[in-house]
Amino acid sequence: MGLFTNQFLNVVEWDENGAGILMQKWDNKEIKKGSKLIIRPGQDAVFVYNGKVEGVFEEDGEYDIESDIIPILTTLKSFKFGFNSPLKAEVVFVNTKEQLVKWGTKNAINLQAPGLPGGMPVRAFGVFTVKMADVSTFAEKIAGTHHRYTVDDIKERLLASLDQLLLSWISKEGRDMFNLQADAAAIAKGLQDELDMEFRKFGLSVTDFKIESFNYPEEIRKMQEKAAAQAMVGDVNKYQQLAAADAMSNGNGGGSVASDMVQMQMGMMMGQQMVNQMNGGQAQAAAPQGGAVPAEYPKFCPGCGAPTTGDKFCSKCGKQLA
Repeated sequence: MGLFTNQFLNVVEWDENGAGILMQKWDNKEIKKGSKLIIRPGQDAVFVYNGKVEGVFEEDGEYDIESDIIPILTTLKSFKFGFNSPLKAEVVFVNTKEQLVKWGTKNAINLQAPGLPGGMPVRAFGVFTVKMADVSTFAEKIAGTHHRYTVDDIKERLLASLDQLLLSWISKEGRDMFNLQADAAAIAKGLQDELDMEFRKFGLSVTDFKIESFNYPEEIRKMQEKAAAQAMVGDVNKYQQLAAADAMSNGNGGGSVASDMVQMQMGMMMGQQMVNQMNGGQAQAAAPQGGAVPAEYPKFCPGCGAPTTGDKFCSKCGKQLA
């Protein structure tokens, strides 16, 4: 008789064998006499009868369905198991652990920007976390149409409205279209609040939302890098020197005409700086001794850098020396 009884016994459980699953229905709809319910940590079990949620069980452990579960269910509390009367109810297991989801815009978002009539296409990428907020609502809204519900399903639902929401928050007044990363935290917070309101309609909550990067077209990115380089240099003369050095490094070993011109220009600039420094040092060294200081001529012409011969004018370029 014991062997015969065991033919009707089954175990109602969900052994999570895949990552990113938020909901899984128990495959067998007939719960037989002597059946056990096993709830593992991070799971809730929802009993659904005729499309209506009858009860939600949150504490992990092992339960006897006939004695521990049935008496609590409103519609089924008087149900009696018999030889030909298994309980035909659905058991939906829900994952209550927080889930991390990667996201990215489906299409480039065209932002209005000065000088770009067609707009500036921008893409964005990041991650967000979602968690069960109302198990009963989730079971009613999702379990009726899905046997399993995964992170990929959540992503599809998110992407259906993300592009428009992102455009709305990026277009807020005062944002620098060319430096959106500076406002990434504020944009992400606004998106999280709106998405959380939307997701709560079917029992989920968006607990965090992050924008990891905004991607601009290659032309815009190069302009940003150039502007950043100029800002770092901070001085036009230094920037010219860096640009000249860059031109030399891109030449053919310094043998091209362009490379020679760059070297000549750098030589003239360095010579001029040396002359100015020497003249300044001489002026400081010539301290007055109480009387009129006799005029002294520079040893090198400040105009062309040629050595002077003591005359008032340079013999090379004619520049007045005193």
